[in-house]
Amino acid sequence: MTKAGIIGIGSYIPEYVVTNLDLEKKIDTNDEWIRTRTGIQERRFATEGIDSSHMALASAKEALEHAEIAAEDLDLILVATVTPDMPFPTVSTLIQHELGAKKAAAMDVSAACAGFIYGIVTAQQFIETGAFKHILVVGVEKLSKITDFNDRNTAVLFGDGAGQLSWDLYQRIRGYCRLN
Repeated sequence: MTKAGIIGIGSYIPEYVVTNLDLEKKIDTNDEWIRTRTGIQERRFATEGIDSSHMALASAKEALEHAEIAAEDLDLILVATVTPDMPFPTVSTLIQHELGAKKAAAMDVSAACAGFIYGIVTAQQFIETGAFKHILVVGVEKLSKITDFNDRNTAVLFGDGAGQLSWDLYQRIRGYCRLN
């Protein structure tokens, strides 16, 4: 049986740091309250003009370089996000266009916190059934644009960023992991 595995990774972490002390100025909270309940000390927010597609594209390029795969060889780009730049075109098709991945199918999954896991499982199944060989799975969020900063229970949790995994046939794997 064909197995799927991770052959490349990439990420995008915004530069703008928002500390718990910064949040104290905006909402009724404090550093101790946040750390005690979440363990979070800081989060990152993307600046104006940096959307989900920008973060996803940057991490995609890194993941493809890691995997030593050309964008033209991708069969599928799967993006998990609840914060697309706009309703359409989807983030996956924006990445597809920018990378020049002309033969790749592209789809977005909107499943909130579980979206990236659904993406990983979907990629695994497509590879192990033989439908696709090279898949890019992207998890990206710009939650700062939808966070309610009046709700201290959730405002302290979320930040922005992107992470990528390049999936391929297990035979090509050089040491990351595979799913059983």
